[in-house]
Amino acid sequence: MTAKVDFKKSLDSYQARVGEFRIVEIPDLRYLMIDGHGDPNTAPAYTQALQALYPVAYKLKFASKRELGRDYVVPPLEGLWWADDMDAFTVARDKSQWDWTMMLLVPDWIDEAMFRSAVETVRAAGSTGRPEEVRMETLAEGLCVQTLHLGSFDDEADVLDELHHAFIPGQGLSLSGKHHEIYLSDVRRSSPDKLRTILRQPVR
Repeated sequence: MTAKVDFKKSLDSYQARVGEFRIVEIPDLRYLMIDGHGDPNTAPAYTQALQALYPVAYKLKFASKRELGRDYVVPPLEGLWWADDMDAFTVARDKSQWDWTMMLLVPDWIDEAMFRSAVETVRAAGSTGRPEEVRMETLAEGLCVQTLHLGSFDDEADVLDELHHAFIPGQGLSLSGKHHEIYLSDVRRSSPDKLRTILRQPVR
């Protein structure tokens, strides 16, 4: 049995600091993904998405430990966010207009058969989520700029405005791809002012 892997500690892509915009090359990574639309605070689709993602992720973790002898910490929740008008994030913060893909990182040794088995096990158990909509897909982001935001999600707007309209163009870069957030804190156990969130923007 090998030591339990914690990707949050071992992958450079999970490293960021408050007040620092960092240009980083993100390798291709595989995720469990599920899509939705609307305000994550009120849309039933968002709750159902998490109720599907986490059971599948933990089934994979336990299968990996049992069948392959490879254990790991289920990585933090991540999300891709976009809207027809990206000012919905930095100006209006109109969450009803947001589209999203919620994600959990999957180790590269997990194969398609293990994934399909995990989805079917969760579905057969009568999940309250939508496990049949979960997919396993590689995300290729490449060159990105990221920073660590400390505080409420609703206080991200100023940081994103500086990122999108000052730092990125100031480096001779332009936005490419979807806004990406990585939730390092458990929202159930952390006060809003203590939330740690990596904000990432692919660029070219």
